[in-house]
Amino acid sequence: MYAEKVNSMMGEQKERFRILMVSDFFYPNFGGVENHIYYLAQCLIKLGHKVVVMTHAYGNRSGVRYMTGGLKVYYIPWTPFVMQNTLPTFYGTLPIIRTILVREKISLVHGHQAFSTLCHEALMHARTMGYKAVFTDHSLYGFSDVGSIHMNKVLQFTLADVTQAICVSHTSKENTVLRSGLLLEKVFVIPNAVDTAMFKPAAKRLSRDEIVIVVISRLVYRKGADLLVEVIPEVCRLYPFVCFIVGGDGPKRVRLEEMREKHSLQDRVEMLGAVPHAQVRSVLVSGHIFLNSSLTEAFCIAILEAASCGLLTVSTRVGGVPEVLPDDMIVLAEPDPGDMVHAIKKAISILPMIDPQVMHNRMKGLYDWHDVAKRTEIVYDHTLKCTNQSLLERLSRYLSCGSWAGKLFCLVMIIDFLLWRLLQLWQPAERIEEVPDFTMFHDEDCSRP
Repeated sequence: MYAEKVNSMMGEQKERFRILMVSDFFYPNFGGVENHIYYLAQCLIKLGHKVVVMTHAYGNRSGVRYMTGGLKVYYIPWTPFVMQNTLPTFYGTLPIIRTILVREKISLVHGHQAFSTLCHEALMHARTMGYKAVFTDHSLYGFSDVGSIHMNKVLQFTLADVTQAICVSHTSKENTVLRSGLLLEKVFVIPNAVDTAMFKPAAKRLSRDEIVIVVISRLVYRKGADLLVEVIPEVCRLYPFVCFIVGGDGPKRVRLEEMREKHSLQDRVEMLGAVPHAQVRSVLVSGHIFLNSSLTEAFCIAILEAASCGLLTVSTRVGGVPEVLPDDMIVLAEPDPGDMVHAIKKAISILPMIDPQVMHNRMKGLYDWHDVAKRTEIVYDHTLKCTNQSLLERLSRYLSCGSWAGKLFCLVMIIDFLLWRLLQLWQPAERIEEVPDFTMFHDEDCSRP
């Protein structure tokens, strides 16, 4: 098979990896997953590997685009269905994914985010065609609500045949293993990082005559927007010299606006709305404390960005957040209004001992995208050394996913295999023109956009 030919070439000649990263979430959208894919891709390119990204079209951004460092992005003509996710088609993406894999001489497919439809379909097709597959999970899910139950079953289907998996925290690893039934030894933990060259403290230290608490988050239930509605008025009542800057948008913004009106806090609570990622640093350096009220979080990049800018962080003790920063750089609280107010009191009391520049220098040593890329290289190396299994061996894995679900998964994969064989007859891989490789000059800092 074509994929096996590419894999054998990679092994014999020790050439660079040829990676296709797939997710519904990428530029021009901004978020933790989008930043992770971008920075990781840039550092892998810097290390000499070929990286191609595939995502859906964003508005009039469709077709092939090039980004910094020669990063090639395929914006396939699929439009978002809900929450930036494409409509599940199962087999509709097979022809275009096959074409990209052959044209770019890809040896490995790396999917990102559990609720990315495009990611699940790409990994399914990749395994059908004999390509090695890696999956990175960026979120935590429950086990009891209807949405989580369905999402966990989809994840179990995808990871039943994935070669290796990556999680961004140890808490996320435990959650993913429990949800998917994936073998523990197949899951690696590689945390996110932060671009410390972009997120640095203000040149001049802020006065503490007025304490500014910064919140930058999507204003949705999962991010704890309802907690902010109760915490902000109480903190303002206790501390007349404290004010808030709230950046972000979402369905819960109305509740925050109502809270501000009800308690007459228009002069102490500034609502910025959605903040472009390029302007996040300028908002952060205008504050002393960063407040994160998430109810669930596998890993919070926003906390890293705030700490890199020299802000003391107050956060809910949920998911992988306790793993992110040392104890002297963060104050943790239970996701309860009273406990969060107490944590903010503690943060205000220790604020005089915080040196923003010292904190920034510590972040340089703790988190680095170069290190993330090198650790991801190790996962890729493990992946490409794994032997390919036959269709019957792979189907046995799907059968173990449940009495009814297992049979359904097998049927889906058999149909996918037959469609792939038909595509091979209709358009052999030899007739698909391969894209010539080229290299570009790279700046020393691969993280810089």
